[in-house]
Amino acid sequence: MDSRMELRTVIPMPPPAMSLLAEVGKTPLVALDRLFTRPGIRVLAKLEFFNPSGSIKDRIVRHIVADAEARGLLRPGSTIVENTSGNTGAAIAMIAALRGYRAVLTMPDKVSKEKQDALRALGATVVLCPTGAAPDSDAHYVRRARAIAAATPGAFVLDQYNNPKNPEAHYLTTGPEIWEQSGGKVDYFVAAGSTGGTVSGTGRFLKERNPRLKVVLPDPRGSIYHRYFNTGAYGAEDIATYQVEGIGEDHLVKCMDFGVIDEVLQFRDSDAFGAARELAAVEGILGGGSGGANIWACQQLAARLEAPATIVTVIPDSGLKYLSKFFNDDWMRANGHL
Repeated sequence: MDSRMELRTVIPMPPPAMSLLAEVGKTPLVALDRLFTRPGIRVLAKLEFFNPSGSIKDRIVRHIVADAEARGLLRPGSTIVENTSGNTGAAIAMIAALRGYRAVLTMPDKVSKEKQDALRALGATVVLCPTGAAPDSDAHYVRRARAIAAATPGAFVLDQYNNPKNPEAHYLTTGPEIWEQSGGKVDYFVAAGSTGGTVSGTGRFLKERNPRLKVVLPDPRGSIYHRYFNTGAYGAEDIATYQVEGIGEDHLVKCMDFGVIDEVLQFRDSDAFGAARELAAVEGILGGGSGGANIWACQQLAARLEAPATIVTVIPDSGLKYLSKFFNDDWMRANGHL
């Protein structure tokens, strides 16, 4: 037989194209053994920037959109309107492009230029709102989204802060993945939150598997969650602007289940940014500011533990979205973080 013909017959055909949405989840869980060296303490980080649009928010948007389509709330030509700090917006813009929807996204103007540009590149309309706008102001990015939706025929609002499908997505995917990947050895779960979906849904799943597991929420100064968790109340004096993106909040939301949380640790912007830079320099993991906040909280927890333990956390998004901000020495110096 002609050897060239034989060679051609054994070359496999390429696999059929997969749906991009089928690649959401199944992200790696890695050990941070260079950053955490105390004997008996192991820290594992779930790298959520491996999701298609670059963040953990792909999980909730895929789940909410699938449910809305099944219930007839999203139809061809519909417009998705949502308030976002950028990552949920990227997931919405990606899925809207895939499914043929329009996307209109409101966000605080503190959001990095990289995030804003990515949303526009994916075809979304971006509406910037003042970061310091009060929660009851029409200029607040949440109220602005509601006003746009009310004026847009066929609009669908994900309502990520109050939609129970948000924590459900993490209960169904993030929690089981962590449990399987860790071999069922998880003593602490650390995750900052804004909507509360990640920490509430994942924490609930893990606690059902290990009732002794503790859930820790890092919260930025200027967010209400730390005060509310510890006192059951909050006031205007607790609300202030801060620079870390995507975590903390200036109002209570339904997806944040404080009954799942055991402790809230308050941090400064510089704590989160410094930890994110350290994670990159020591572990080679380029994560965002929320990931930095989680690493900082893991460091606080690891330093005080008296018995061997496994701590699991998440790195929600990529540091590539913040190269103009806290990964830039000039920006850090100008903002008093160096």
